[in-house]
Amino acid sequence: MPKNLFQEIVFTVMMVFVMVYAMICYNIALNIGGMTNEVFLLAFKELVIMGPIAFVLDIFLVGRIAKYKTFKIINPERDNPFFIVLGISVISVIFMCPLMSLAATLLFKNAGSEVIAVWIQTTITNFPMALCWQLFFAGPVVRAVFSLIFREKKALQKDETKEMPEVEVQ
Repeated sequence: MPKNLFQEIVFTVMMVFVMVYAMICYNIALNIGGMTNEVFLLAFKELVIMGPIAFVLDIFLVGRIAKYKTFKIINPERDNPFFIVLGISVISVIFMCPLMSLAATLLFKNAGSEVIAVWIQTTITNFPMALCWQLFFAGPVVRAVFSLIFREKKALQKDETKEMPEVEVQ
């Protein structure tokens, strides 16, 4: 998991891309009545708008809330790290889904005077998919790729220090 601000930004960008792109595909498929190859291309147009919104929300608000709430429930010193990841993931979806559904409602749904009703319907429709996608696909895949990227750096540093000859200090 991220150990500093740079890693936090990289992790968030990766997670935002995977989660937001998938959820945009899901919503477009719902709107047009099914999944087609065109959905994958159409989703990139919305990703340019929704991706930065999700990034800002996660970095400055939701990520902090999710960690705070998780550590109120789970003790990192005695509980399994799996439960920490699970807690942060679930709480992130609980907060992010309504916020991103609101953004999508305002930007893409043309809800007019029915904005509250459309937002609630969008949130209810998106929540089960976002939770499943986060827990069973996006979360594990992004964490695996992230750990490969940053583990590789550590492994290279260890290899470099092994190759350096030891110098005796007198």
